[in-house]
Amino acid sequence: MKIEIKNLRRDELCMSLTNKQNGIFGARGTRPAGAIFRRAFTLVELMLVVMIIGILAALVIPKISGQGERARVTAAHADIHGGIKTALDSFEVDNGFYPKSLQDLIQQPSNVKNWHGPYFDPPTLPIDPWGNPYVYYYPGKHNPTGYDLLSVGPDGKEGTDDDIVSWTN
Repeated sequence: MKIEIKNLRRDELCMSLTNKQNGIFGARGTRPAGAIFRRAFTLVELMLVVMIIGILAALVIPKISGQGERARVTAAHADIHGGIKTALDSFEVDNGFYPKSLQDLIQQPSNVKNWHGPYFDPPTLPIDPWGNPYVYYYPGKHNPTGYDLLSVGPDGKEGTDDDIVSWTN
């Protein structure tokens, strides 16, 4: 049995895929001679996929943007209230006073007798998540009996609103 189907797009003749003798695709899964297959996506289908991707991007991108900056602020806060604070407090316990500079946590100052450093491992000064050195004052401007420690934040300028500081939580 042979059925001809007229393809309205190109006026090509497509052969029927049904053949009593050879099954659906012909002998051993091959196509019958002369059969033309046109498989493609229509413009409407492609536009639908693009619209779905656009909707998903509009929902997801605002949720993940800004996460990197928030993570950097959290990391600077953890350094100031965690790792660097611990090193400064260890120096103070060993010597009875805070160091004059952060460099004193890595190299023994000449006037310090009970130094048990370096207080950082590895013995290098930490930098903030934006690549700037942490700023240290002893005695502190905001904490005259202790120290002030801060990160200048993303703008790299001290005294601006984006600074992460030790004297506030």
